[in-house]
Amino acid sequence: MLEFDNVSMRYQEVGDVLRNVSFRLTKGEIAFLTGHSGAGKSTLFKLIAMIERGNRGKIMFNKKDLSHIRSSQIPYIRREMGLIFQDYKLLNDRTVFDNVALPLVIMGYSAKEINGLVRAALSKVGLLGKERKLPLTLSGGEQQRVGIARAVVHKPLIILADEPTGNLDPELSAEIMHLFEQFQNVGVTVLIATHDISLISTLNHRVLRLDHGNLVAGGK
Repeated sequence: MLEFDNVSMRYQEVGDVLRNVSFRLTKGEIAFLTGHSGAGKSTLFKLIAMIERGNRGKIMFNKKDLSHIRSSQIPYIRREMGLIFQDYKLLNDRTVFDNVALPLVIMGYSAKEINGLVRAALSKVGLLGKERKLPLTLSGGEQQRVGIARAVVHKPLIILADEPTGNLDPELSAEIMHLFEQFQNVGVTVLIATHDISLISTLNHRVLRLDHGNLVAGGK
């Protein structure tokens, strides 16, 4: 599903931020990505989403070599990914329905298809009935679930979650992880960047640990 093969990333101003990183995630696998602040977690996510391009090595996603994808192809590859953020990144002047529908609108789905898919996604995260609410009227946990619904509404192959429980209490964090495990059960691969060691320790999932750009645990 996803493979890093000796991937390195260097910024001229700061030097190497990833060094010869190698790992493989299979279809339907959940893995945590952890490490100190500045270890390279955000850069690794940016490479998968093709926001940045690595200097060396190869990244394979769904049998496609991301290292040689043309810029014009990037939006189509990203449609196979779902992105979840710690700060939710919701449009506060749009309803919950409109926030979740946004990827489908961009992809050109019909109104009928959008209605069915959005309602199914909201049902999956327990928010059906709140589709006409504005995000700021919801709790933090509910806003994060809106972000998750938006990330999965187009049925991606992989979910990239950047500190998805960072603003939530332990009970809500456990609920969010339960949602991720439900997506895993239908074959979605999930990679979660987190500092939450207590969360990691309670769940039996693989841990990839970065230290100053080096993958020191969880690689192949």
